[in-house]
Amino acid sequence: MKITDIEAIVVRQEQIEMIGDGSQDTVVILVHTDKGITGIGEVDSSPYVVREIINMPASHMVCKGLKEILIGQDPFDIEVLWDKMYQESYYYGRRSAGIHAISGIEMALWDIVGKALNMPVYKLLGGAYRTEIPAYCSVLMPDNEDDIKRIIDTYMPMGFKGIKFGWGALGQSREKDISLISASRRALGKGPMLMIDIGMRWKDAKTAIQMCNLLEEYDLSWIEEPFSPDNISAYKRLASSVNMKISAGEEVGTLYEFAELLDNDCIDILQPDMSRCGGISIAKKAADIAKLKEIPVIPHAFKTGILMSASLQFIAAVKNSFVLEYCSQETVLSKNLIRHHFNIDRNGNVSIPDKPGLSIELNEEILEKYSVKI
Repeated sequence: MKITDIEAIVVRQEQIEMIGDGSQDTVVILVHTDKGITGIGEVDSSPYVVREIINMPASHMVCKGLKEILIGQDPFDIEVLWDKMYQESYYYGRRSAGIHAISGIEMALWDIVGKALNMPVYKLLGGAYRTEIPAYCSVLMPDNEDDIKRIIDTYMPMGFKGIKFGWGALGQSREKDISLISASRRALGKGPMLMIDIGMRWKDAKTAIQMCNLLEEYDLSWIEEPFSPDNISAYKRLASSVNMKISAGEEVGTLYEFAELLDNDCIDILQPDMSRCGGISIAKKAADIAKLKEIPVIPHAFKTGILMSASLQFIAAVKNSFVLEYCSQETVLSKNLIRHHFNIDRNGNVSIPDKPGLSIELNEEILEKYSVKI
C-alpha cells in the first residue's frame, strides 16, 4: 500500500468569536492510498498554517512540505514516517505548528492501518483496558452565576461525572475567579467533579500558590494549565507547594517536552492532545513515562468528534486513564462533523468504539458546507 495524496481541508463556522474555543474551526486531514483506503485526522492549531505546512513545496533537504515527504510511502510505517517528517521539516518545525501538522497526519495513518487490518486503533496499541470510560462536561466559563447554573442544569442531568469550566471569564481578577468558582460549586453541589482550566492566566508561582490555597475549600479535582508551558520552574514550585492537583500538557509537543514536565515533577495529571503533541504514538509514549511515576493521563480533546474518537482509542489502551474530556461547546462542528457523535449513557459513560480504525465516519454534508476554499 502506498500514500497517493494528502488533503488538508480547512473547516470553519461562519462567525468566529475571539474566545478560547477551538471547536469553531479545524483542519481535517485526509490521507489517501492506492488501495482506496482513506485515513482521517484532525489538527487543533491554526488551520491555515497547518494547510500550508502540508502543501508547501520544498526549499531544501530539511525544509519540505509534509505531503511531498509522504507521497509514495507505506502508511504502515508510522514510526518511520513520523521520524522522516520530523527530520525533513526540521528547518521550520520541531515544535508548535510543525508538530501539530505531523499529529493530524499520524492520526490518519493509524486510521488507515486499522481499516486495512479490520481492527480498531486500540487493538494496534496493545488492546483495551476498558470498554467504556466516564466522561466530564467541558465548556467555557461564563461571566455570571445565572449562566453557570443554566449550564450545569443543562448538562449534568445527562449523566456527566462532573464539569470543567475553562478560559472564558476566568483570569480577570482574583475576586472574579473566586466568585465564579464559588458559584460553580454551589450550583453543582457536593460530590460531582469540578475542574478549572485557568488558561495560562497566572503568570507567577506565588500568585498561583495563593489562589490554590484560597480555592481549596471548593473541592476542585484539578487546576489546569495555570502557566505557559515554557514556565517549568513555576509549575515545579506550584506542584510541590499545594495540596490541589495540577494538570497540563495540551500545549506540549514531542516527547522532549513531555519528559521535561514529568522529569521535573511539574504536574499531577498529564493531558496530551493527540492533534498537537505529535499524534497517538507520542501520546502513548508520554503515557508510559507517566505510568512509571503513577501519574494519570487524561487527554485534552476540546475539538470535534474526530479528536474525541482518537482520544477514546487512546484511553482504551492506556491503563492510567480514568475519565474522558467531552467537549460540550455548542458549535456547528463540535458534534456534527462526524456522523453518530458519541453518546453518554445513563451512568455517565461513553463506550469505546470498536469499528476499524478510529471508528468514525465524516459527515460529508457538514464538511462541504463549512470548508474554506483556497
